Amino acid sequence: MHDPLKNIDMKELELPETLFIRDIETKVFQSIVVQSLAEIKDVETLEGNLFDSLLGDSLSGVKGIHVEQDQKSHSVNVRIEINVAFGVCIPTKAEEIQNRVVEKISELTGLHVGKVHVVFKNLIAPKAKTPLEEILDVRLKTPSSEAERYDEVF
Repeated sequence: MHDPLKNIDMKELELPETLFIRDIETKVFQSIVVQSLAEIKDVETLEGNLFDSLLGDSLSGVKGIHVEQDQKSHSVNVRIEINVAFGVCIPTKAEEIQNRVVEKISELTGLHVGKVHVVFKNLIAPKAKTPLEEILDVRLKTPSSEAERYDEVF
């Protein structure tokens, strides 16, 4: 008997390897950075302006966050422009920001973070206390009569 499958080229039956590709848009990285910065005390992202809102920039806090992806090395470089509160140690705060951003981007995307460049653009002025906060501060600093009695005894 004649076997019809005998003359078939085996290369035709072998399936090519599957190639998996994933692309992550810049806005995803920007969102990760914004969320990371929200967890850090004494820093704020740069505010968008009216022109940004007219163009439809729906993600607040994105101004000042620039991301470059390197497809060959599967890495990402981030530049963050932020404002920092007056009186904060800038080198310590920069290290905290860099560590948090690297941790979150690596965890959520699986990509290597090649560089996190933090640019401190401006100082955040200390907030003026509300009248209620001032009253609470005075009460907390003023010892009560009961506490004064204990001080006299001891």
